[in-house]
Amino acid sequence: MQSDFRVHLARFDGGNRPVRKGVAGHRLELLDSDLTELDGVPITSPARTWLDLAAILGLEDLVVAADFFICSQSRSFGPRKLALCSMADLQQQVERSGGARGIRKAKAALGLARVGADSAPETRLRLAMGRLGLPEPAQGYVITDETDWELAWPDMAFPKFKVAVNYDGRHHLEPRQRESDIRRDESIAAIGWTSVTITASQVRTWGFDGCAQRVLDELVRCGWRAER
Repeated sequence: MQSDFRVHLARFDGGNRPVRKGVAGHRLELLDSDLTELDGVPITSPARTWLDLAAILGLEDLVVAADFFICSQSRSFGPRKLALCSMADLQQQVERSGGARGIRKAKAALGLARVGADSAPETRLRLAMGRLGLPEPAQGYVITDETDWELAWPDMAFPKFKVAVNYDGRHHLEPRQRESDIRRDESIAAIGWTSVTITASQVRTWGFDGCAQRVLDELVRCGWRAER
């Protein structure tokens, strides 16, 4: 899909849709609950904005957007990440918008959305693993040692099989981050965990489905068997 950098401006008072250069004009029927304000400017709420995206995005992109909107994390390191809205907010928006464009797609996307994805590639990797029939991974899982000392916060984990999965973007190539990643993997290996690291380069080469196969292979090695 070609990127659309226009500003999307809507009238919800019954007037004509805005028409001007660089603006995509709309006429919308909005409830009070569909609106919020940013610096005094009325805008659609996060949940309503996500639902409007259902009319123009494909299913996987819509799931990526949902994961971004609902991501909330509080770790012992780094800043706390607050969600733009909750899963319940998205569900309520869908329930009261039965005639909206893309509503069936939105319902399907909600069934695939999960709290805890830090990035779009993480979501796409999780969806690819689901297409292979892998069990549902835990997100926000903390790997600890016998003293409850935190060793790692993998992007996704399969605690039953002690398999951790991480997507490493370009910043993981920096020497300091790379050293940290090596220490992380060595520390969890010492307590019986194995780590599968997926990189951006691997995704370019094999796609997310090909990278998900690496996770499947490791799970099988660690004892998982697909249900027949």
